[in-house]
Amino acid sequence: MSDKANFKSMRLWSPSGEIKEDRPLTEEVPVVLEYNCVTFAVMMASPSDLVDFSYGFSLTEGIIEKESDIIYSQIKDAPKGKIAAIEINAQAFYRLEKYNRTLSGRTGCGLCGVDKLEHAIKDLPKITSDFKINANLIHNAMNSLKSQQHLNKETGALHAAAFADHTGHIIAIREDVGRHNALDKLIGHLIRNNIDPSNGFALITSRCSFEMVQKCALFGIPIVAAVSATTGLAFSLAEQSGIALIAFARKEGLNIVSDIADRIIK
Repeated sequence: MSDKANFKSMRLWSPSGEIKEDRPLTEEVPVVLEYNCVTFAVMMASPSDLVDFSYGFSLTEGIIEKESDIIYSQIKDAPKGKIAAIEINAQAFYRLEKYNRTLSGRTGCGLCGVDKLEHAIKDLPKITSDFKINANLIHNAMNSLKSQQHLNKETGALHAAAFADHTGHIIAIREDVGRHNALDKLIGHLIRNNIDPSNGFALITSRCSFEMVQKCALFGIPIVAAVSATTGLAFSLAEQSGIALIAFARKEGLNIVSDIADRIIK
């Protein structure tokens, strides 16, 4: 099963007439996350960068605390999707057993299968980074993001999550049909490449709901900039954790929703 778009014949209508043309459709497949041969979750996702996804998902779900908690992660083909076979150490597996969750996820679903309120809204660590950056560098980074969404260029159906450094340069980007998945893939990539999350900021091509802030806080990213709106709970969690939260990061400018640590320089 390829992670590239499949081309399908479709009818393109406009007021001037109708034509037939082959257009790409993005792939969306069930991904089974297995820990030590025990199924924990089934997520609908794009079948690219799934090892990154397995690391990021494991961290933001609280299953692992560090990269070395995963002994290996292997992606296997299944008849109707993919299997992420993840081997974790005994300490991480103990945490998993305490975290009773059977998750069957819609595309990028953040809450399906959570059976306890504390598992849905976690206690977040305070971001200790003293990272600050000029608003214009965040603005420029977001404006450059679209040109780097290579998979989305084909289909227009994928979200992206990116990480930029202190100069505003985008150093990593991951794409997925689900916004949560894209962010988990990005976090997994940063974990696996030992990239310090405290010295940069995240960009997301979606609204910023509480789960997106939660994932960034758990990993230690001090600034999150979203292309669309944010929610009240996301604002509250950003205030709690010390994350600078930006909404409607577009060509016209930025909405600095929360910045209690004064991270955004004028």
